This record gives sequence, structure tokens and C-alpha cells, in this order.
Amino acid sequence: MTRFDDNDLTCNDFLGGRIRLLQPASGYRAGIDPVLLAASVPASADQSVLELGCGAGAAILCLSARVPGLHLTGIELQPAYADLARRNAEMNSVKLDLIEADLTALPTEIRQRQFDHIIANPPYYRAGAHSRASDAGRSIALGEDTPLSDWISVAAKRLAPQGYLQMIQKADRLPDMIVACADKLGSVEVLPLCARAGRQAELVILRARKGGRAAFRLHAPLILHAGERHEMDGESYTDQIVAVLRHAAPLPRF
Repeated sequence: MTRFDDNDLTCNDFLGGRIRLLQPASGYRAGIDPVLLAASVPASADQSVLELGCGAGAAILCLSARVPGLHLTGIELQPAYADLARRNAEMNSVKLDLIEADLTALPTEIRQRQFDHIIANPPYYRAGAHSRASDAGRSIALGEDTPLSDWISVAAKRLAPQGYLQMIQKADRLPDMIVACADKLGSVEVLPLCARAGRQAELVILRARKGGRAAFRLHAPLILHAGERHEMDGESYTDQIVAVLRHAAPLPRF
């Protein structure tokens, strides 16, 4: 499939309406993960950003709303989602250079460039570790086809000296990420994301720097929801997370 039918799409607000995103009504849909990823990037105006596997563009477009003036490039394997990313960028008046390609076979125009920041939200599950979805796009987005080590290797090659990689992943993939960074990226920092206080982290955001030499740093967990359990209708995000999700604030302490 090269394009979604408009009747099969929804239009959703992100960052309190700063970004509007067309998404498939049935298929892979962005939640808060790409918003948190975008909020982790210590970017400033006029820097360059590459997103590996940008999907419909949620993360890179949220980053554009938080930090205006960036030079944005997205790589997306699936034609229908690449088309959505282009449409979403245009709808939000964001200049996005969208390349339809496999990240392990990047075109020459990308292999000749370096970027200040690279962001990625790779598939969370190892090959064969989850039930395949009936929707092919969702299956590709969730189930690993390209090894996680390849994502990090490609990022390391495309980063400019002292450039940063930011990646969000399941917590149980953290050992794989750290091993993949060895001899390629340094100054590794990890921010655990916990649904509630006292719960184990389900997700982590990893930041690593090309040429970085600082010691490994494990941050205190960032708590997403207030209270010990869900006790009311509607959202229960902490004030810090509301600021990130609704008001384009950066992640606290990271």
C-alpha cells in the first residue's frame, strides 16, 4: 500500500493542538512515546535532526513545535506512512525532508550528511517475541526486523562529532542498547520511565554522544502518573508530564 484512504484516517491533536497528525484509524497509532522522545532532545535552532523510522511524523513534528528553526530529515521504510509524514508536515507548515528508504540502505544523499541529533523509536519487540498484528504497518512498527544494533550503528555513522542520539525503547532492551553503543557512542545516559511511583520502569530513553567520554549516568525514574493506581476517569498524568504533553516542555531533569 502506497497511500492510506482518507476515509481510513483520523486527525489527532498533539502538544495541546500545536501539532495535528493524520493517523490510520486502524493500524499503528502514535501515543505519548514519540512526544516524550521529542521532549528529550537538547536541540537548538539551526541544528540538524534525523529521525530513523519516523512513521507518520509524530516525534519529529513535535520536536519542530518545541524547537523552531531546526533542519529536519525523516527516514521511513513503509510507503503509506512516508506519505502520511509528508502530508502531516505540510499540514503543520513544517519543512521536512522525507526519504523513503530502509535505514540499512540509505541513499547517497543521506550517507554524505551528518546530523547534530538523531532520534529513533525502534520496534519494541525482538523478532518473534510478539503476536503479529493483522495490520502489516503495525506489525512492522512493533516487531523487530532490523536488529537494534543496526539502528545504533547507523545513527553513530550519521552523527556529527559531539552529536547526540536519543532513543526510546522497552526497558528490557537496555542491555542491547548499551552493548550496541560500545566503541561507537559515549557519555551514555538513561532515563527510566515509570507509569507510577513504586512500579518498575517499562520504558527508557537513552541518550549517547558521538565522541563523548563522560561516565555512564542512570537518572532517577521519571514518574508519568500521579497516585498509586488509576482511580478516576480521564488522565492522571503528573504536572510535569502534562507540561510535556500539552505545553511542549522539555523532559525534566534530562
